[in-house]
Amino acid sequence: MQPSEHTDVELAERLQAGDNAAFDELMRRYQRPVMNFVYRMLGDAAEAEDVAQEVFVRLYRKIGSYRPETKFSTWLFALARNAGIDRLRWRKRHPQDSLEALEEHAGASPVAAPGGVGEEVQAREIGEQIAAAIAILPEDQKTALILSEYHGLAYEEIAQIMNCSPKSVEGRLYRAKQTLRKRLEFLRE
Repeated sequence: MQPSEHTDVELAERLQAGDNAAFDELMRRYQRPVMNFVYRMLGDAAEAEDVAQEVFVRLYRKIGSYRPETKFSTWLFALARNAGIDRLRWRKRHPQDSLEALEEHAGASPVAAPGGVGEEVQAREIGEQIAAAIAILPEDQKTALILSEYHGLAYEEIAQIMNCSPKSVEGRLYRAKQTLRKRLEFLRE
């Protein structure tokens, strides 16, 4: 039987019944999207990997609370959001660790290609500037932006994940985009 033959809901129900193969398939389907989401929240690949693993541990422990009326990916991204927020809170309580990580990242700057900056290097630099601008957005704006722009979720799904109204999501996205336009205005020149 092909793994793709089962819907997320079917796999979740199988996992609730104790089928660990269903967990493996859900993890295969969602490992990269969860990792990408958490990375965009945290801005650190190693930390994002740890948190993504924690998300799947939470999924396994909390699968009993999943209800098929809710889209599985929405439920999972809510777990990921909460795990990301937990890690950000941990960072605030342990600022020394976060400062060391920031210093490591600050020292790693892209090297210009001989004879001028190539398109690839320039694109990477722009990507890094955009990522840095997103990273310093307020958490609610950053989460809404990541879920909308990088994961293509609708306002209603984002509202469920963030436990707010679709109108609030719309406002957060608007403010996030306005802030990014101001911070990245120099890229248009």
